[in-house]
Amino acid sequence: MLCHAGRSLPGNQHRKTAMTLDRTVLAFAGVMILLSVVLTAYVSSYFVWFTVFIGANLIQSAFTGVCPAAAVFRMFGVKKGCAFQ
Repeated sequence: MLCHAGRSLPGNQHRKTAMTLDRTVLAFAGVMILLSVVLTAYVSSYFVWFTVFIGANLIQSAFTGVCPAAAVFRMFGVKKGCAFQ
């Protein structure tokens, strides 16, 4: 099944992209990973465990479809995408 959430269907000249739940979760995960790398480099090497936690959460959400961040963003009213229903 193809998902066209947040963008116009093919054939339209202007592609419209919206911050769906999927994109919001991916952006949040990316920011958290970069933050944890900076904290590891400049504050304490123990912040590497924050990076490990984020990676483990990404792996489990890929297999289960359950993401705590998606649940929080959904409560804030972010529109659903394709991955996190």
